[in-house]
Amino acid sequence: MTEDPDDHSEAAPNRNRTAEFIANPRRAVWMLSLPVMAGMGIQTLYTLTDMAFVGRLGGDAVAALTFNLPLAFFAIGIAFGLGAGATAVIARHIGADDKRAADNAAEHAIVLGVILGIAIVALALGFRVPILAALGAEGKALELAATYFGVAAPGFLLGIVNVTCSSILSGEGDTRTPMAIQGSGTLLNIVLDPLFIFTADMGVRGAAAATVASQGLAFVAFIVYILVRKKTYVEFNFRSFVPSMQVLKGILRVGLPASASMVIMAVGGMFYNRIVSFFGTEAVAGLGVGGRMDAVYILPMIALSSSQVTLTGMFLGAGRIDLIRQTFRYTIFWGEVLAIGMGVSFWLLAPQLAGLFTDNPAVGDVAVQYMRTVCVGFPFITVGIISGRVFQGLGSGLPSLVTTTLRVLLVSVPAAWALTRFGGYGLQTVWWCFVGSAILSSIVALIWIRQRLNQVEAQLSGPRVAS
Repeated sequence: MTEDPDDHSEAAPNRNRTAEFIANPRRAVWMLSLPVMAGMGIQTLYTLTDMAFVGRLGGDAVAALTFNLPLAFFAIGIAFGLGAGATAVIARHIGADDKRAADNAAEHAIVLGVILGIAIVALALGFRVPILAALGAEGKALELAATYFGVAAPGFLLGIVNVTCSSILSGEGDTRTPMAIQGSGTLLNIVLDPLFIFTADMGVRGAAAATVASQGLAFVAFIVYILVRKKTYVEFNFRSFVPSMQVLKGILRVGLPASASMVIMAVGGMFYNRIVSFFGTEAVAGLGVGGRMDAVYILPMIALSSSQVTLTGMFLGAGRIDLIRQTFRYTIFWGEVLAIGMGVSFWLLAPQLAGLFTDNPAVGDVAVQYMRTVCVGFPFITVGIISGRVFQGLGSGLPSLVTTTLRVLLVSVPAAWALTRFGGYGLQTVWWCFVGSAILSSIVALIWIRQRLNQVEAQLSGPRVAS
């Protein structure tokens, strides 16, 4: 039974929200984005406090976390990619008022997430030391990085399932519940960090253990909400579950390219670490501090753009291409306001911000240089992020993969490697390569999204394509 879409009471969370979003699409952008933004804000707070706590253990500890970041991003990034596929498919079926198909897609997403999580944990535990060494970690930094990863890796399964559950809820237009659940877990992580790191004298192992504990709390909360209390609009009946290649293709058509994009960014992060390690451990630590500050901009931008997958999917299912264009332009406008404001703030406050995470002058200098350079690229990165999410909502993950490959593997990494190794240029050249590649990829993304929307509009003006 479908609930009244105008019923906003807590007693009726499991409703089809399509009509509500069509009636006020601009309000829908913020309804979906603000809870995610709040959750990202909590995640940013954790990211900063985690680095601040670990920073007190010394430069090797900071470098150890920096070497681990691409690996964690690799695991969770794949989950976010497949989650985007699930969100797009579920939203499209809900927009077309096909609840049975939405239920089936959600079941496939859960099964896929569990299988993926188990495989990634097994691979991570088996090859962590060779991978970290290949990234440039050595000596004490390698020892600490391997220690941290050995504790954190089993939590990847929990994190991947949590992302999958969050994606399912987002597909039906509920971002408030995932924010509440994951935000609570992150707050627990912040509390446990100093207790495990310092009080229990676990060092970097404590930071990893706190993360796994918080993921466990979120996992239990998602299972209770979705499978026990059954509060979602989509319903699960695993006893009669039958794998369907058609459903999997719908999820993977978006999910695989999106996951591949995340993998490319993770691999790019590994290459960046390797390139920067040429300048010493303090340079890697400075990149780690600056990269954590990037999250202050990137996470809210991801939150703002996340609304586009759900809204584009629902509006596509309902045949409203005009609303897709409207929300895209509206989101780009506010994304640029956010990017420019944060870019100016980063440039002005870079020394003070770096001082929050390290008392090593050399590490701080690298972090300041990084932040004051990379913030120039924020307005261009914004275009790429939002365009990519609209593509995903349209059921196409390939454009994001192409632009990410262009930005990371074809431009920034080769240019940074060549200019620093063979051209004799310094560390700041690496940061400018980031910016240049962001500018180029954003231009390609903007041209491509306009062409794609024109194609979809032409298709919808003809015979209706089945969703």
